Amino acid sequence: MNFNDILLLAPDMFPPLSATVHAEFAARSWRLPTNDQNSDHYLVARFGRSEETLLTSLPEDSITKRFDEQAYGVVVADGVGRAGELASRLTVSALLQLALRYSRWQLRVDELVAPEIVERLTHFYRQIDSALITVNRDDALPPLHTTLTAIVSAGRDLFFAHVGHSRAYLFRDTEVIQLTRDHTRELLRLETVARLIDLTNVASDLHHILTDALGAGTVDPQIDVERFTLVNGDFVLVCTNGLTDALGDRQIADIVCSARSLDEKAAALVETAIQSGANDDTTVVLARYHIPA
Repeated sequence: MNFNDILLLAPDMFPPLSATVHAEFAARSWRLPTNDQNSDHYLVARFGRSEETLLTSLPEDSITKRFDEQAYGVVVADGVGRAGELASRLTVSALLQLALRYSRWQLRVDELVAPEIVERLTHFYRQIDSALITVNRDDALPPLHTTLTAIVSAGRDLFFAHVGHSRAYLFRDTEVIQLTRDHTRELLRLETVARLIDLTNVASDLHHILTDALGAGTVDPQIDVERFTLVNGDFVLVCTNGLTDALGDRQIADIVCSARSLDEKAAALVETAIQSGANDDTTVVLARYHIPA
């Protein structure tokens, strides 16, 4: 046996290295002309971890001189009411600060790490909800209410955390999967369906009434957190209801799965929504994942 061929750890113990997974992004946000401010805000971030060997007695083929891993995050918030822009802006900023200060930045996911990520995302949402409720106790200020939808990916693993009626979609080949569940009640069903939470004065539009939002304070909001597995070529869309109220899933999928560039697809989604009579601020963040075999 050649002692130089001995491996203590199998090379596929942690497949795939998040350093080998690349994601590209495009985003567009449009303000409804009748609104004074755009109540939507979004953020796309890349988180990294690296190691660089500066001095060693080991032979060069025993180690990697530099090691890098990365994860990606997308956040979309749709503020509600008179202080909607402020609510969504503060919420996106707060979620980033929580991730920077308190997250362990697990850039490789296994069955032990995944539950911890779910727990941490839920905790972050609870922290923001509690902070908004505290601010809202001041009756002199317009209440701060917002939806919040976030996705975090590391390697093949994708997590989403969600409250409200913004959405996250997964597109694989020509298949479209709505990852999130709308926290709404249809207006036409309000007389016959009991609402778990009455936010009628918080958020309503031509299609639905929002039943869960951060900062609402009626009861603890339903926070949906789930894990999915990505494959090479997957697209993920995170968008506000300005898009989904104007366009159906098939219309959205036709644009996302078209031959356009990523940036052209994001622009086309918003432009098509406008042409279809969008009656709310509209924000889209589109991601494509490149995962080696």
